[in-house]
Amino acid sequence: MIWIFPAIAGLLIVYFAMRSSRFRHFAEPVLSLMVAAGLISAFVIWINDGKSTSIADPETQQIQPTLTPQDIALEGMTFARNRPDTSYRATGTVLNKSGFNLEYFRLSVTLEDCPNDQCKTVGQDAALILARIPAGQSQAFETFFTFPNPYGVEPAAPKWSYKVTEVRGRMP
Repeated sequence: MIWIFPAIAGLLIVYFAMRSSRFRHFAEPVLSLMVAAGLISAFVIWINDGKSTSIADPETQQIQPTLTPQDIALEGMTFARNRPDTSYRATGTVLNKSGFNLEYFRLSVTLEDCPNDQCKTVGQDAALILARIPAGQSQAFETFFTFPNPYGVEPAAPKWSYKVTEVRGRMP
């Protein structure tokens, strides 16, 4: 509700600037300086927003749980060709085996073409999957991967390999 005061002040300034040319000559430079100060303070707040709190007071700091890729399991992974031809749809189920709530994980996938057991890497891609899953539960997910295909030829014997490279969670 504090936004009401600056809104009313702004409306009053516009009203008086329309009515009085003397006020307009005074208000124009003052408003310009106020807008510049507001932008500078917003920039300073934006820069300092990512910095952590003081280490001297550990009680006020929130401890981020440490999850590892071994704390989650991927089950029933399937890959299907999608439109456009260089895109593949991946579906599966993620199981949260940790004691923390899962927020997201990063899945890295490699596609290889292996005709006659001679594999050639087609490409690699990674996806950030937002999966807010409570501890000990599972959830289905779906994402898309894009691989280069300069010749428009689908892999004859596709071989998929995937791994979880990053996991983030929070306390239950």
